[in-house]
Amino acid sequence: MTSTVKIGPHLVGGGERPFVVAEMSGNHNGDLDRALAIVDAVAASGAHALKLQTYRPDTITIDVDTPAFRISGGHELWGGQNLYRLYEKAHTPYEWHGPIFARARERGLTVFSSPFDPTAVDLLEELDAPAYKIASSELVDLPLIRLVAGTGKPLVISTGMATVAEIDAAVRTAREAGAGGIVLLACTASYPAPPADSNLRRIPVLADLFGVPVGLSDHTPGIGVPVASVALGACFIEKHVTLDRADGGVDSDFSLDPAELAALVVESERAHAALGGTRVGPTPAEREGLRFRRSLWVVEDVRAGDPVTARNVRSIRPAGGLPPAQIDTVLGRTFTVDVPRGTPLGWDLI
Repeated sequence: MTSTVKIGPHLVGGGERPFVVAEMSGNHNGDLDRALAIVDAVAASGAHALKLQTYRPDTITIDVDTPAFRISGGHELWGGQNLYRLYEKAHTPYEWHGPIFARARERGLTVFSSPFDPTAVDLLEELDAPAYKIASSELVDLPLIRLVAGTGKPLVISTGMATVAEIDAAVRTAREAGAGGIVLLACTASYPAPPADSNLRRIPVLADLFGVPVGLSDHTPGIGVPVASVALGACFIEKHVTLDRADGGVDSDFSLDPAELAALVVESERAHAALGGTRVGPTPAEREGLRFRRSLWVVEDVRAGDPVTARNVRSIRPAGGLPPAQIDTVLGRTFTVDVPRGTPLGWDLI
């Protein structure tokens, strides 16, 4: 049985509607006005939260250009790029956080971030972030998890690339350090991620293993994978978002545009509503339909003494007559009374 975690005013857990989080990442393309426009678009979409990433190039790596600090040349989006230069381009300046947080709150969004070092935690604490996310690559940074959990806020931990043992160490560390709740996210840490690598069946496995709510941090194209995840118990969905993929940007290729984000909110809630229960049988909404099941009706005027034939008795809609399965039992019998066309066949008539 998994617990429920409160992030801002939202309850995140199996019985709640999916919590949809829009990740801005580097899709502001170095422009604060564009960042604020993304906030507005996220709010208009109906998503519940906005997430940032809080780092500087110097807090996440160092300025060294050796092969170890370059992304492999075969990478679909960032092949051959130097880490420092990529993070220079993608980072959200610390001085932008205040205006972005303020705009998000004005628009009714819960707003939080992924910190990557103590200076980021200090900034986000000053901004009263209601929760923190640990990115997949930082899941193994137990001192960072200990520091973030020490705030007493909920932790959302992305599990891309992680083994069960590594996830267990992260969860234990967060619990021991006082995290105010934990949410795990199934994640495939490739950008973009092929849907075939999503392995959504791991979602209930993670929930059973760790007894916490589980969601999905998704980098596949479109909304099909996150909507499908809801059927397997995902209660938290994170997707990157941009104003328009045609504008480019470090994450634009695997980001949703505002219309797609709005569709994700609607369709994930429909998927959640569709889960229902395990009862097999007619639902209240099907009561009217039960009236129009087939049954045996007299379809021609008949006189007492006439035989019951396939011509004067048929299985038709609506219900009300004998079950269609009785047709072989009644054929060849005789009517005991005159019966007008459009009368449901009953045992009292034959």
